[in-house]
Order: sequence, then structure tokens, then C-alpha cells
Amino acid sequence: MDLSNLKPAEGSVKNRKRIGRGQGSGRGGTSTRGHKGAQARSGYSSKMGFEGGQMPIQRRLPKFGFRNFNRKEYKGINIDLIQELAEKNSLTTITPEILVENGLVGKNDMIKILGRGVLKNKLEVKAHSFSKSAIQAIESQGGVVTKI
Repeated sequence: MDLSNLKPAEGSVKNRKRIGRGQGSGRGGTSTRGHKGAQARSGYSSKMGFEGGQMPIQRRLPKFGFRNFNRKEYKGINIDLIQELAEKNSLTTITPEILVENGLVGKNDMIKILGRGVLKNKLEVKAHSFSKSAIQAIESQGGVVTKI
């Protein structure tokens, strides 16, 4: 080890200009903030969506439509998925709890059984809502439909 192979520690040398360190640094005076105005002041932070006094985009664009706050949002589960689940776990009853355990719905979701696919087993299915084709498919196999 001698003076010819000394190097600074990793991360100790920063390759950037430090602002506000006098005129000789090239970044003194206004410290890259320009002259006057809100952004030149200390403590400046703009509000979200602020466009320098220009009319913000959320006020320029026209509004349309409405959101029905009485709407009931259902998570659709098809018959073919229920058949697959019943075969895999050898089930005779399908409840929302079983669907939640298998990751098909969330615990707060309302469930609607839909009629895509073919049902081969006799099942008791409990859900919040059913399509007509799903009720027909379940009851044609001798199953029971229960609305919660």
C-alpha cells in the first residue's frame, strides 16, 4: 500500500453539483430556482392538479354519466367452474365460504351463479343470486338452489 493506489471509499464521492454554495460553484445566487415566483420561495409545494393558474384539466373537461349508489355488484361464477371445484374436492354442497377458501371470490363479494358449462353432479348450491339457465342446470341434475 502506498500513496499511488489510494482510492476513496465506495459511495463517498458524489458526482453532482451542490447548489447554493457560492458564485464560484456555478450554482450560487438563486440556487437554480430562478428569480421570484412561488417556486423560488422556501416551503413551496403545489397542490395536486395545480397547473400554474391555468384552468385545471378536471375543470376543463365536461362531466357526463352518473354512478348509481344503489347498484349491487355481483361476482359471476359459472357452472363449469363449480363442476370443476366439486370434482377436485369431491363436494356435494357449494357455499360462498368454499368459494372464498378456493380463491374464486373475495369474502365480501356477492356471488351470482351463471349458466355457462355443463353440470354432471347433484349439488346443493348457495349463493346471493342465480341466472335462469344456472337454476335450470342445477335442478335438472336433482340439485338444490338456495338464495342467501
